Amino acid sequence: MTTLQFNSKILVILLWISVMLTMLFADIFSLIVEMTDGIVIDIPLDAKTMMGIAAILTNIPILMIILTWVLPTKWNKWVNVSAAIFTIFYVVGGGAMLPHYLVIGCIEIVLLILIMRVVLRWKL
Repeated sequence: MTTLQFNSKILVILLWISVMLTMLFADIFSLIVEMTDGIVIDIPLDAKTMMGIAAILTNIPILMIILTWVLPTKWNKWVNVSAAIFTIFYVVGGGAMLPHYLVIGCIEIVLLILIMRVVLRWKL
C-alpha cells in the first residue's frame, strides 16, 4: 500500500465518521421537531420492525469505519462504493422535507460521493 493510499484510507474513514455524525444529528433534530410540534411520527411499519431496519441501516457508517481500515484494497473499493450508494438511497428515501433534513441530507450525499470518488482512485 502506498503512502497516498494510506492517507486516502484515513480520509475515507474520517468521511464515514462525518456521515455517521450527520445521520445522528439529523435524527436528533427530527425528534426535537416532532416533540415541539406535537406531531406523531408517521412510521410505515410497526415501530419495532422499523427500528430494527433503522438499526441495520444506521450501522453501515459505523461498520465502514472499521472495514475501511482492515479490508484489502480490492474489497475495500467494492464495499465502500456499495455502502455509499446504499446509504445515499437510505438518506433520500428516509428523508423529510424539513429545512434541517434538507441541509444535512445534502451534506451527507456530498460526503458519500466524496467517499466513492476517493476509493475509485485507488490502484489495485
